[in-house]
Amino acid sequence: MPYDTSAEEVMKMKPDGIYVSDGPGNPEDVQPVIELVKTLKGKCPIIGVGLGHEIIGLAYGAKTYKMKFGHRGCNHSVRSLINGTLRNHLQNHGYAIDADSVNGTELKITHLNVFDKTVEGISCEKDNVYGVQYLPSEGSTFYDRFITLMKGDK
Repeated sequence: MPYDTSAEEVMKMKPDGIYVSDGPGNPEDVQPVIELVKTLKGKCPIIGVGLGHEIIGLAYGAKTYKMKFGHRGCNHSVRSLINGTLRNHLQNHGYAIDADSVNGTELKITHLNVFDKTVEGISCEKDNVYGVQYLPSEGSTFYDRFITLMKGDK
C-alpha cells in the first residue's frame, strides 16, 4: 500500500498482519508511516525490516541517528539477546535506532550488531510488533514467527 494510506483504509482490508518494508533514506521523513504504526500497534501483528524496523522504533518513542558509515554487505554478525545465537546477515542501511532511547519505551532490544553494538532487533511482545535492521536470511525464524502471529487462534 502507499506510504500515506490511512489507518482506516488499512483496517477496512481486515489484515492478518502488517509488514513495514525496507527502503532508502531517513526514517524520520516518513511521518505518515510512523503515525500509522502508532495507530495500528496492538490491533494486528506488525513487523518491520530495515527502514520498517527504524519506523517501528520511532513509533514507540525511540530515536534514530545517521550512522557515520552505515552497514553494507553480507558479513555483519548479529547476536540474538533472546537465545545467544550468532548469525551473519545482509545489511544495507545508513540509519540506526539509538539503544539508549529504547529505555522508557515499550520496546525490548532483541538483537545487537557484534561489531559496533548497534540495535539490530526490537520487539513489543504485548502488541505483537517486532523488527530487525538486517535482511532475514534463509533459516531465520523471523517470517515463521510473523506467520504464526497472523494465524492467531484461527
